[in-house]
Amino acid sequence: MPTSTQRLFHEVPAPSALSEAAPARGLARPEEILRAPLPVPPSTTVALSPAERGWQVLRQHAPAYLMGACALMGIVLFWHLATTYRLDFYIRFSNIPTPMEVLSKVAEVNSSPKFIKNVGMSLQRIFIGFAIATVLGVALGMLIGRYRLTRSFMFPAMEVFRPIPAIAWVPISIMLWPDNEVSIVFITFIGAFFPILLNTISGVQAVDGVLLRASQCLGARERQIMWYVVLPGAAPQIFTGLAVGMGVAWVSLIAAEMISGQFGIGYFTWEAYSLISYPEIVLGMITIGVLGLLCSGLIRFVGKSMMPWLSYGARAGSVR
Repeated sequence: MPTSTQRLFHEVPAPSALSEAAPARGLARPEEILRAPLPVPPSTTVALSPAERGWQVLRQHAPAYLMGACALMGIVLFWHLATTYRLDFYIRFSNIPTPMEVLSKVAEVNSSPKFIKNVGMSLQRIFIGFAIATVLGVALGMLIGRYRLTRSFMFPAMEVFRPIPAIAWVPISIMLWPDNEVSIVFITFIGAFFPILLNTISGVQAVDGVLLRASQCLGARERQIMWYVVLPGAAPQIFTGLAVGMGVAWVSLIAAEMISGQFGIGYFTWEAYSLISYPEIVLGMITIGVLGLLCSGLIRFVGKSMMPWLSYGARAGSVR
């Protein structure tokens, strides 16, 4: 054997030496796979107490609350200056009561149970009518938005009744229902029903078809698709319809109480107008606004609680 060939065989290392010297690139050795995992260090996240969590939320939303309070204080300040100096520039403030007069009237009406009873009656009517409108509006809206046959059968009839204002239903509701209380609840229901219905239909039709086809491919039944896919997908627009419907329901309720009611905040405001008690008129208007704000805020709070992903998305995409 030539010398060069012998040198070549002597210089080539053994296969075992090659396997030990070569670094592992893509494949793991069996002993590395069976090796016990390294211990994970304990988490250093500290749980916040309820007080600290509340303070954090307050600090996060403090600028928005401060700006809203400044806007309200600006309106009250303009009201005070306009009524104190009796401004008259096409809009006359000569007969409008001052904020202090309304505040003294608040202390006066709260001393008697009449005002509290009127507020309680209005809240009872609004919640009953709005609850019925929510159940029927969401149920029919999902059926009309999901199934073409139901939409062809029911939607034209709904569109005939929708343009009729709630105040126009007052005479016919008095003739339809044997009790005056039921007729007022019916008018409140009419005011809230159509905004909820239309927003639910729009939300159902806007659900991504890919999600529907994926759920069908995974073997979901129609009831499961409606509950787990269609309803969560349409939930943002449903809650928008609930907020709009609550505002229209208050308008309808106050109009019904002014025309045919015997109790309620609308009846209280109309009675104050009949008795030419201007502070009570303004007090009734402010009470209606505050109650409507609280009801709409409750709907938004429930919506954020049931749809937390919207808060995360809005926080991520917010413009600063």
